[in-house]
Amino acid sequence: MTTENNDTLFPKGNKLPNDWFSGEAFLTALIARDKNNEFSAGSVSFDAKARTNWHTHPKGQVLLVTEGQGYYQEKNQPAKIIKKGDVINIPEDVEHWHGASENTNMTHIAITNYKDDLQVTWLQVVTDEEYQSAIASISNK
Repeated sequence: MTTENNDTLFPKGNKLPNDWFSGEAFLTALIARDKNNEFSAGSVSFDAKARTNWHTHPKGQVLLVTEGQGYYQEKNQPAKIIKKGDVINIPEDVEHWHGASENTNMTHIAITNYKDDLQVTWLQVVTDEEYQSAIASISNK
């Protein structure tokens, strides 16, 4: 008889500031930018309904979903469901947000490139109305 291992891949990490996130989100830093790497990587855990603000990356970002289910949406585009095993390749300077679904937590590894000393530009909050509208647009498909 075998038992399933339900341990998460990385620890939940430190709480992220509500200046950039709505709800409870946490970061475990994995790789910092250094002389060999022009990117950073971290495991970001979102409690249910938690999400980023709208934001952009000057050299793009890759998300590797490792747990749960959530949403990804680019400005003026329909939201998409993202789930464990999905890889999201975000082009440079594309305004977007990502976060957990309304009923499940979601964790992804974010690999974010630098352009000079900048890797993210934080924008406005994703309102509850925008979040609900994203969910509704998926539900109505």
